[in-house]
Amino acid sequence: MNENPFNNTANAFSLKSDKELKKAHFIFTSMSQPWLVQLGSKATMLALKWHLPVKGIIEDTIFQQFCGGTTDEDCIPLVEKMFEKGVSSILDYSVEGKENEADFDAVVGKKLTLIHMASDNNALPFEVVKPTAIGRFYIWQKKSEKKMLTVPEELEWERIYNRVDLLCKTAVDNDIALLFDGEETWMQDAADDLIGEMMRKYNQGKAYIYNTVQCYRHDRLDYIMELYEDAKANNYIVGAKIVRGAYMEKERERAKNYNYPSPICVDKAATDTMYNNVMHYILDRLDVIKLCIGTHNEESTLDAMRVLSEKEIEPNTNDVWFGQLYGMSDHLTFNLAALGHNTFKILPFGPIEDVMPYLIRRAQENTSVAGQTGRELALIKQEMKRRGI
Repeated sequence: MNENPFNNTANAFSLKSDKELKKAHFIFTSMSQPWLVQLGSKATMLALKWHLPVKGIIEDTIFQQFCGGTTDEDCIPLVEKMFEKGVSSILDYSVEGKENEADFDAVVGKKLTLIHMASDNNALPFEVVKPTAIGRFYIWQKKSEKKMLTVPEELEWERIYNRVDLLCKTAVDNDIALLFDGEETWMQDAADDLIGEMMRKYNQGKAYIYNTVQCYRHDRLDYIMELYEDAKANNYIVGAKIVRGAYMEKERERAKNYNYPSPICVDKAATDTMYNNVMHYILDRLDVIKLCIGTHNEESTLDAMRVLSEKEIEPNTNDVWFGQLYGMSDHLTFNLAALGHNTFKILPFGPIEDVMPYLIRRAQENTSVAGQTGRELALIKQEMKRRGI
């Protein structure tokens, strides 16, 4: 594998029209200016708060780049188009920051609908759930800190438990895998424990329930090793989605404020090492752990492909999936699919005002991740030159 397979921009942007490619060029050029992202983020949130007529502009630019639509039905034509290129989708109802029981129940209702929808569509092999979208952050945190819950809080935890169990059971009954997102360390232990319990209960002979492992945490190799030993002892399959991580600044700041050692790797190089170590550990144990490689990093992706090739594991093995966010790293997703690997795009959707926190995070991530925007722009320019536009 001497030649980099990800430089094939004809594959990468095969679904984009000339007009869409030019629009992507404009969006990533804008994102390369941190001051513009900061100013634009604040101005957009204020404009939405004041009900100014900005939704059309948002929808025609950043929303179209990173989201599939405002409803699940809106997403289906795009889902089908990508599936024709061998790329599956995970529909992600990206509404965040809700704090009451009615909203949590509404999210569960939406997720149940999406699981049933996926069961009728081969292009939708997974569904995804964020733990704090179905239960109050404070309760997850208190459980993680092993603090005594009050009687009303115990009832609240029971409802969270029942929501998680219902989603897991429904996923299994419909032969759909369920990915749980990783969140902040100070609530994550309770999520890890509960999702681990669901794996023991439902992952009999097949990985239906997956937990997300954020590898910018320096304890995650230990976590996956413990999970592996538990799975072997209790005869179940582990589902693991590995990512680098999403809350670094917040984690470091909290550790400083509360005067405890930071749970985050010291730097990017240490994070990359942790990610690759966790990935290699799992790739050596695919009989017990099934893997989703969530990454926009070329080196890690090439490394995983090399390991699979050396082990003579077929690219389309159901034991390993590669995943990227919609609107980013098409050079990875579509070229992996063209080489026969299982790939998916996380495809967020929801009302524009509700998904703005998600979109702002994407814009900030593209600004802050070293080389991310530059790489996207370079590939878009390469394809525009190839097309002569």
